[in-house]
This record gives sequence, structure tokens and C-alpha cells, in this order.
Amino acid sequence: MQNVKLNLKYSTLSEKEMMKYADQVAMIHEELHQKVNYKSEFLGWLELPTNYDKKEVENIKKAAKRIRGNSEVLVVIGIGGSYLGARAVIEGLTHTFYNYLPQEQRKGPQILYVGNNLNPNYVNDLIELIGDRDLSINVISKSGTTTEPAIAFRIFRELLENKYGLKEAQKRIYVTTDQKKGALKQIADEENYTTFVIPDNVGGRYSVLTAVGLLPIAVAGINIDKLLEGARFAQEKYADKNLKYNDCYKYAVARNMLYKNKNAIEILVSYEPKLHYIIEWWKQLYGESEGKEGKGIYPTGAEFTTDLHSLGQFIQEGTRNLFETVIHIKDSDSNLNIHQDEDNLDELNYLVDKDLHYINTKAMEGTISAHMEGGVPNLMITMDKLNEFTLGHLIYFFELACSMSGKILGINPFDQPGVEKYKTNMFRLLGKPGYEEGI
Repeated sequence: MQNVKLNLKYSTLSEKEMMKYADQVAMIHEELHQKVNYKSEFLGWLELPTNYDKKEVENIKKAAKRIRGNSEVLVVIGIGGSYLGARAVIEGLTHTFYNYLPQEQRKGPQILYVGNNLNPNYVNDLIELIGDRDLSINVISKSGTTTEPAIAFRIFRELLENKYGLKEAQKRIYVTTDQKKGALKQIADEENYTTFVIPDNVGGRYSVLTAVGLLPIAVAGINIDKLLEGARFAQEKYADKNLKYNDCYKYAVARNMLYKNKNAIEILVSYEPKLHYIIEWWKQLYGESEGKEGKGIYPTGAEFTTDLHSLGQFIQEGTRNLFETVIHIKDSDSNLNIHQDEDNLDELNYLVDKDLHYINTKAMEGTISAHMEGGVPNLMITMDKLNEFTLGHLIYFFELACSMSGKILGINPFDQPGVEKYKTNMFRLLGKPGYEEGI
């Protein structure tokens, strides 16, 4: 069985000290599972891999097949959890340059994203890139009134209606939203768009394994059954409340122990460029879940060896308030050997017959050793391979660890009250009714 494992040997943490959290972890575990069916608790993701809507998933596969058959482009409209999880999985499990490949080589639509910013250059450039090619859109929003995706949906809905006419445009618009209420649900019902449901008890940043993520992922040709199977394996693996045997909870505890030791910044590191958006998804998951009440570990990311040539100096010798969590993929899908060069002007002949994956791994090992010597604790998460099963496992691992870590920290990991402040100010400055000065 392909697996995901936690390695704490580079962490500087004591197993004995860690086990002092065992009773607290067991209590939080029981509390989470007892409240899993309370809609107000946003814990639906906890048992989602074994309790998902099978009919919905089959409908997702049918919709994905239609889109793959009639569209050269799928535009995913969403922000935050409404697109990051899907993008993370798609970019993690497809060709590194998937969107750049010719269509006959790609064998599926380009997956492009909008509604994740308010920049006019981005939107206009995207429209120019699409050109006259056939497209469908998947708009993802619980309410339909979140500013960035709502603006993008208005623009691209008009584009589709002008290009295809109302009737054909209706067939190319796929809506993922609330089951019963909200502006987007109302529009979808009035226009008879194909709709999928964001479950009431699953928050946006925990929603990648719902229709929110699964439709775009399926359109990219990724096996969503295997993705869910990996998450299901993780759900069963981490059902043990005993900290001694639960790597997921050990990661949560390790983070809190390091935080108490003044390590208030966590850098999620990967040596695999395909994991760029896994890092971005993880940043939202942990930042939005834990950054409250003047508390929280600041989540950031780095891609090595690239960022060793920019951030490496600071990590090695800068302020000692950080730690790293390294995602290590043991086996690579492809490889490349270094060949002999008679002149050896680049002095690389010592690497002859060694392959790039081996060299990349040694770079990782050397970096971990150097950073530890520099006073930077390292946690390591090892994946046997990068595929649907292990990525489904990793997603569930991070979601469950986040909820446990937040509870240990003493905050609610399922709300995000601070996000609304910038919106209130923006609405006031834009003159939105009801947001005038003093109202």
C-alpha cells in the first residue's frame, strides 16, 4: 500500500515531551467525532471520504465527460478554497506543463482560473488567451456574492451568452453552490444551469474532496475515485485517538510544541515543482484556520532547490523563529542520467551515471542537515509516490492535523472572522449601499 508517513528525527523534539499531549489529543479527537454531524460545526469533511454523496460523484463524472467532449478550455471561477484545492490536485497530478501542451497531446481541456483577483490585465489576458476556442465555465461560490468570483462570473457569463446564445451558454455553465439558498443558487435555478452542491457542514478550505474540487479535477482527466480512496485510507488510518500511533496528530502536536518554543513561522518545503499549489492550498488551510486571537503559526512556503538561492541565507542564519516541514516524494515518475563529458569544464563528471532524482534527494538531505545545524527544526512528510491515492491521503492528513492543531492552540479552526474586515472597508470605498460612512 502506497503511503504517507511523518518523520520527526530532524525535529529536535522529545517523544516523552510529545506524549504529555496524549490526553488532550484523545479528548479533542472524541469531541471532533461526536460533533461531526452538527452542521454548525463545519466538520462534514471529517467523514467525507466514507460518507460522500455517491450519486453526486457519478453526476460529476458525467459532467466532466461532457466538458472534455465539447470544450477546449474550462474556466474555473473561484477564490480561496473554491479553487485552490482543485488547482493543487490538478497541477500535482498532471504534466508539469499541462496547459502548454497541444490539445492532441494534452487529451483534455486547458484548465484556467479567474475570480481569484481583481486585476483587469489578468482578466483581459485570459480572454485573449481563450480566443475563439470552445469553452465551459465552472463557477464555485457558496453565496454567489463574493466580490472577485461574482465579478468574474458576470463577465464570463456575458462572454458565453454572446458567443453561443442563451440556450447553448446554459449548457456550458456549471455551478457549484449552496443546495438551497444564495444568489448563485437563485441564478442557477432561473437559468437551468447544471448544479453541484457545497455541503452545508464543509467550509471552503476543507472542501477540495467535494464537488468544489472534484469537477475541475475530473475534467483534467484525474481519477477522482482513487483520490477519494486515498482520503478514505487516511480517514481509517488516523481514526486512532492514541497519539503514540497517530502520525497526523503527532504533526499537530509537533507544530504546537515548536510554536511554544518561539518557532512562530512554518515553511512548507517541496523539492517537486508540481506541489506549488499544494503549498498554496496548505497556506490558506492553516493561515485561515489558526490565525486568530493574536495566536497562530505563520504558514509560508518554499520550493527547493530554487528558493535556496533566495531564501537559503535567511533560513540558514537569519532570525531563529522558524521551522520547516519538508514533503519528500521517494519515487519519481521519470528520471534522467548525467553523461560523461570529456572536457568536464563544468566539473560535473563526478555525477556521471547518477540520476536527477538521486541528486535532488541528496540536495534535500544536505539542506536538512545544514538547516538543523543552523538551528532550524525540520519535520518531514514522506510520500512513496505522487499519485491520486497518496495525494488524497495527504489532503486528509493536513485537514485533520489542522483541526487538531487549532484545537490544541485554543482557537476555533473552522471560522474566519478577520477575513470580513477588508471587505467592509472596500465596500465602503466603492459606495456599496449599506456601507456608507457611519452605517
